[in-house]
Amino acid sequence: MTRIALIADTHGLLRPQALAFLAGSDHILHAGDIGGPEILAQLAAIAPLDAVRGNNDQAPWARDLPLARTVMLGGVAVHMVHDIADLRQADLATRDTHVRVVVSGHSHKPAIAEQGGVLFVNPGSAGPRRFTLPISVGELRIEGARVTPRLVTLEVPPSPSVRRRR
Repeated sequence: MTRIALIADTHGLLRPQALAFLAGSDHILHAGDIGGPEILAQLAAIAPLDAVRGNNDQAPWARDLPLARTVMLGGVAVHMVHDIADLRQADLATRDTHVRVVVSGHSHKPAIAEQGGVLFVNPGSAGPRRFTLPISVGELRIEGARVTPRLVTLEVPPSPSVRRRR
């Protein structure tokens, strides 16, 4: 079995809880809005890494990151794009590759859906909390042609709140 860890929208914050989840992965996919090259270095120290550039990855270090990428992992074609709205139908099937999984980020909302034989997974955001959305990551377990996705909400301490005057 191959374990592919999924992470997105770190925005420069790589939490210890996320690092613990990623440990033991066979491969890591980062679906953009990384926040800095130090995040990529930390992830690459854990397992082989592929990443795409998010809309907030505008600094010079991110210029070499692709906007979309298809990788073969455990015999399964996985396509990555930061914003699912940027997915093109042509990305899902070429002459040689039929994409089985699409991994995206951007919305900060963890989600799994299957449509037309393609599994769509958004691991949510592992970085700074946005609104009331969970801090989350995901994984794909690949065994032969079978792909099992999973989303995990990370237990993180609440952010310090500002006391309001009455």
